[in-house]
Amino acid sequence: MVMSFFNDATRDELATTPGCSKKKADVILSLRPFSNYHSMVEVFQDNKAVGLDVIRGCMEIIRVREVIVRLMQRCEKISKDMENVVSYLTTRSELDENDDDDNIRITKQPSLISERFKLKPFQMVGLNWLRIMHTQQLNGILADEMGLGKTIQTIAFIAHLLEEGEDGPHLVVVPSSTIENWMREFQDWCPDIDVLVYYGSQEERRYNRQSILYENRNDFNVILTTYNMATGSVEDRALFKRLEFHYAIFDEGHMLKNMSSLRYQNLMKINAERRLLLTGTPLQNNLLELMSLLSFVMPDIFMGKTDQLKRMFSMISKGNDDKSRSRFESERIMHAKRIMKPFVLRRLKSEVQKQLPQKTEVIEYCELLPDQREVYDRLVANFSAAIADDSVRETRGASMLMQLRKAANHPLLIRNHFSDDVLQKMAKKIAKEPSHRDRGALPDLICEDMAQMNDYDLMRLCDQYKKYVGGFKPDTSVIGESGKFRKLEELLKTHKSQGDRVLIFSQFTMLMDVMEEFLKQRHYIYMRMDGSTPVPDRQDMIDKFTKDDNIFIFMLSTRAGGLGINLIAANVVIIHDIDFNPYNDKQAEDRCHRVGQTREVKIIRMISKGTVEEGILNCAREKLKLEKDVTTAEGKKSRALHTFQNNLSYFFAANS
Repeated sequence: MVMSFFNDATRDELATTPGCSKKKADVILSLRPFSNYHSMVEVFQDNKAVGLDVIRGCMEIIRVREVIVRLMQRCEKISKDMENVVSYLTTRSELDENDDDDNIRITKQPSLISERFKLKPFQMVGLNWLRIMHTQQLNGILADEMGLGKTIQTIAFIAHLLEEGEDGPHLVVVPSSTIENWMREFQDWCPDIDVLVYYGSQEERRYNRQSILYENRNDFNVILTTYNMATGSVEDRALFKRLEFHYAIFDEGHMLKNMSSLRYQNLMKINAERRLLLTGTPLQNNLLELMSLLSFVMPDIFMGKTDQLKRMFSMISKGNDDKSRSRFESERIMHAKRIMKPFVLRRLKSEVQKQLPQKTEVIEYCELLPDQREVYDRLVANFSAAIADDSVRETRGASMLMQLRKAANHPLLIRNHFSDDVLQKMAKKIAKEPSHRDRGALPDLICEDMAQMNDYDLMRLCDQYKKYVGGFKPDTSVIGESGKFRKLEELLKTHKSQGDRVLIFSQFTMLMDVMEEFLKQRHYIYMRMDGSTPVPDRQDMIDKFTKDDNIFIFMLSTRAGGLGINLIAANVVIIHDIDFNPYNDKQAEDRCHRVGQTREVKIIRMISKGTVEEGILNCAREKLKLEKDVTTAEGKKSRALHTFQNNLSYFFAANS
């Protein structure tokens, strides 16, 4: 096995072996293949650049690998026992009330569900799957595509348990941005389920803890809380370890896809008999994620083995592509996915399409305006020269890419109109303003600060100090001077005349600032939600948009508005600037193409022609998921310099 490892391992895998540097890995690659173990030992011993430490490191890797294989073999036995039970049900999109199959026990929705609502047929299938997992005393992962009603199926399952005499308590842990929506769905669908919301200030939480632990409060079936609350203070964590929950349900379950994270470890300490994970994203080809999920589904098997697993993941390649992945890792990924199959229920919209309205997707290619093209091409020329310079730093590469994206979206997002000469003149005038004059602000320092601003920020500065620099502000018509805004104006006129309601998503809050001005100039009634919107206010905004047909547009930042919220009052989604990771845009578009939507939905992606955005679109289409590639398991941006250079070169090629 040791010889096979050194013959088969990738450079990255060799380099993460204890005692083996990248230089040693390169030497080993040059020495292989090895015909037998003894000759390999002699070669390593004679070669001072390698030595025998790498063999001892390899043996450690093999020992840990054997632990993983044994664990997965135990998991596979349980998986095979479950496969036949689950396979019949999960191939169905709806149930027949006269179905006499032993596994179909729920043919009518729970009576606790309000008479105003009715579960879709595929949701009844999901409810039966949850019941099967429950009766088999197994944990599960409900991974339906976003918009198919995982929240509703979960509430229906809790209602079913109540009708069966299982009162709980259950714990539901959700992202902060969706807690208001969960409260609303519980109240609307099953008002008879008593929900205690554990959320708010330290004082409010202290009161709840006191009443639960010391006053024997038991007037609830469900505790609803957020990830931040469940893993927050020592007192918060102690509460959830002390209470005895029947089910712990985790929404947006990417929080449980990395067993090495502190959050995962804290969540797994919650005292619950059963666990249910809700996620809208499919399983990735990532061994750490798959093993973390297996540990979640079958914790008894993994008890006491997590330290060995973590050591394994610190040694294996972190690459997610086939080229950097070892044969062992690839085989374990396939093995893990096979094991996971009975424990994961995932339906796509395409599979239940007849139960949802039609969705059409179009790409609107937008020509840059002449001045915008000039700005963009100048940036490309400058950056291309920098890329040819091997001394360019990684952070510089990231900045280049961001500047190109800004220029492709709107020229006001970079500094172009306000030249250095103009800034010097403005700085001298602002220095005379009383608050600056009184503190002795120097024009050079004021100019230095302004040089970091974009054109739109500087326009607002002109408004702020109108008496001094108002004359430097360009005409407000520049707000509409981008290729995308010209196209957006056409789209909004068309959809307004058709009686549609529109969601506009952008990744950039600075772009949303400019867009707000654009919408005001055209007298559109709109709302805006981004990361700075207080969480308690978000559901009220969603409710207002839902009830008030006069609100034509809801602007949302892709991250704040793409997670777990329901906006079926709209039927048109405009993604102004696409994400590197297509799943982020997918979450955004599914805010209105979901259960409860009654109209056909149109998804429009805006792409600036001949720009970096065409390269990003190609990456999304090919499922390269650049956003995932530049983010490590702990969420910090980190990528090799050559990757930045290669990607930028690729993006520049899209312009020619």
